Amino acid sequence: MPTSILDPTFAATIAARQHERRSGTTRTVVVDGQSRMIPVPFPSPGDWRDCWVYFLLVDRFNNPSSPPRGPAWNRRFEFRHGGTFEGVQQQLGYLERLGAKAIWLSPVLKNSKPAFTYNYHGYETQDFLNVDERFASDGTRATAERELTELVDEAHARGLYVIFDIVLNHAGRVFDYVRPQGVVAIFSDAGVMNAPLGQEPPIQWLNGFGFPRADWQQTLPPPAQLSADDAVWPVDLQRAEFFRRRGEKRGDKPDARGFVRGDFGDMRQIVVEYDASVAGQEALRAQYGIRPVLSILIRAYSYLVARYDIDGYRIDTVKYVDPDAVETFGNAMREFALSIGKTNFFTFGEVYDDEKTIAAFTGRNGSGEGFGVDAALDFPLFFKLPPVAKGLADVATIRGVFQDRKAAEKDLLSSHGEAGRFFVSFLDNHDQHERIQHPNTPRDQVTTALALLFTL
Repeated sequence: MPTSILDPTFAATIAARQHERRSGTTRTVVVDGQSRMIPVPFPSPGDWRDCWVYFLLVDRFNNPSSPPRGPAWNRRFEFRHGGTFEGVQQQLGYLERLGAKAIWLSPVLKNSKPAFTYNYHGYETQDFLNVDERFASDGTRATAERELTELVDEAHARGLYVIFDIVLNHAGRVFDYVRPQGVVAIFSDAGVMNAPLGQEPPIQWLNGFGFPRADWQQTLPPPAQLSADDAVWPVDLQRAEFFRRRGEKRGDKPDARGFVRGDFGDMRQIVVEYDASVAGQEALRAQYGIRPVLSILIRAYSYLVARYDIDGYRIDTVKYVDPDAVETFGNAMREFALSIGKTNFFTFGEVYDDEKTIAAFTGRNGSGEGFGVDAALDFPLFFKLPPVAKGLADVATIRGVFQDRKAAEKDLLSSHGEAGRFFVSFLDNHDQHERIQHPNTPRDQVTTALALLFTL
């Protein structure tokens, strides 16, 4: 279990994958009682536009060993139901028969150990190098790693590519704030948000039980004195200055810096753009380079590609991250994947906004191939598609989306089909409070919506 991006086992994993690529390694996977041979690392698809993607929330998808821990599947429940990697693997045959070409898994990295409200979704990362043992059939880290590897191998053997959902913008609730009224998890204050650098409020890191430690104010004890559930991991991120520490975001529109600053509720924003080129940062710069936080995250997510042989990343909350950092990250993932034989590793981001804002983060206005993050979720289309499918808006509004896009991208796009390189279309997602497939939804609306989605 690596605890640092400088851990020898970390480098060994990457080196082993690169050796497999050079030596033409294969692996035998048993699928439905029959042996199938797959190359390792698994090669990328020629064109991701030929792949429709099935998204699943691991905790809510399937657990073959025990019933859900909460109420019925269609009832609100704010804690973990108990879905597992084994449960996902059990249903790969169904997904293959359904015709999916790729599966997009909700975040699999370790989240904060306490049963905080809503941390079942996986977006509250506490350890950026290791998977969450709660997705294992027996609740152990070793089993989680083995079962996730088996899941990916069988998916590949069935012709399914695997996309991991990841987060650059924030960690989970790994510390609380010391405020005049006491220690708090969430606060919002324009004065704090806009104060000069160095005037952030003090923080107290949380232990593995979810309690702030007064003796862990600002700094943590040596890693050997911490458990895997304490604070944040890897050890490389255990610095207060690597976090924004200014409370909750004040809005959702990028500011003059080009992104949105502030925590996402109690999820702590990371200073991905941290600059170590200034005087006094020599030791940090020598260890991690002039962009230490970004370098740590790039190394961590490169390790995951090598460790689990995955095929792409969906990047959460992209518009809250410095656009230059997003571009660098996308390029770095592509370059690393190439080094292990994945010639078309796919990255796409969540930019819940309009065309102009999306363009600032995906790099699709660049002058050449391989520029930043490959694509973005198609929110402009999503804003229009459900009302059309429900008969609440004219179908011409869909045509208008593509006409506007072609005009906005006239130097890049020759048709809306070409735009498919830069957008991942969808009808609804796990962020919507009431999905289009509601028990009371007329079946013809669902059929119409899916027909539109698969033909656009």
